[in-house]
Amino acid sequence: MPSGSSPKRERQYEHIKKSAEDRGESTGRAKEIASRTVNKERARSGEARQRSRTSTEDMSSGKRGGQRSGKGSQGPTYDQLYEEAKKKNLHGRSDMNKAQLQRALGK
Repeated sequence: MPSGSSPKRERQYEHIKKSAEDRGESTGRAKEIASRTVNKERARSGEARQRSRTSTEDMSSGKRGGQRSGKGSQGPTYDQLYEEAKKKNLHGRSDMNKAQLQRALGK
């Protein structure tokens, strides 16, 4: 964190860093994620001297909530879909791939 950061930004940084580490990110990557997020929020609120156009005009990191990360956008896993198909006694489920299971279950 830059010197002179507010206590709020310090808490925000620690919270984001801990969350990233809990998700399995390395310590270095967790620090990077936290720094980038806090710096973006500082730029959006006018606390930073320099700010990029994307920091100020793009959606906030809180609103985005991982929309661009790629991990959460793929929906349920194959195993989850298979179990749901099994519960619904869907015929031919063992021969289906993930996309086919999604279509058959209406997902």
